[in-house]
Amino acid sequence: MQVTIRLFAGLKDVVGSDLIAEQFDRADVSVADLRTRLEQSQPKLKPYLSGVAIAVNEDYILEDNHLLVDGDTVALVPPISGGANETPLFLVTREPLRPQALRDAVITPEAGAAVVFEGVVRNHHEGRAVERLEYEAYAEMAERQLRAVAGEVLADFAERELYAIAAHHRIGPLAVGETSLLVVATAAHRRDAFEAALRAVDRIKETVPVWKKEFGPDGSHWQEGVVPKPVRPSTAEPPR
Repeated sequence: MQVTIRLFAGLKDVVGSDLIAEQFDRADVSVADLRTRLEQSQPKLKPYLSGVAIAVNEDYILEDNHLLVDGDTVALVPPISGGANETPLFLVTREPLRPQALRDAVITPEAGAAVVFEGVVRNHHEGRAVERLEYEAYAEMAERQLRAVAGEVLADFAERELYAIAAHHRIGPLAVGETSLLVVATAAHRRDAFEAALRAVDRIKETVPVWKKEFGPDGSHWQEGVVPKPVRPSTAEPPR
């Protein structure tokens, strides 16, 4: 049995590659077995393995006894720094983000409030000067997780008149002042829209596999993040 392991951000730098292939001579291989194998075959990764989340075929795996299947793609997710003529509700892109287009994609006659949040690159971080940032993502999984976060927030606000959550994340190089994250929440009332937008931004920062490298006068480094906190598996999918 063979599985492919994808690496991102600082883990990719540690190993010197974004892909690893591991071959097993048996079929009953669990996520825990894979962690043990990687400790042996990739000793440089050993200090980091206890702090990464595991995704198999773009879905987070919460149990280490989950059995892998031949051909699976396994992603090691380190701590996270969050049609042609139609605007998708969930998107990871290198193109500049368009707040008005996303707002227009979710607004309805029932909505009495639309909160548009823009996360913007600033010129400092923890006392250091920042000249620019570069964002990297596990893009295929990141879009699915943006959708999952929206579903979780809609479920949490099920007793309120919350209508929609949408989110776009930009990747690649961004200059100071450019928008990296865009979240829109619509609701009947302003308080619900504000609170839902804040919840969505917080959860995106905790679960969507996006990392950022900071560039400044003293060089570059990956910003520290948080251990991923996956979305609850029972959360309903939001409308497409």
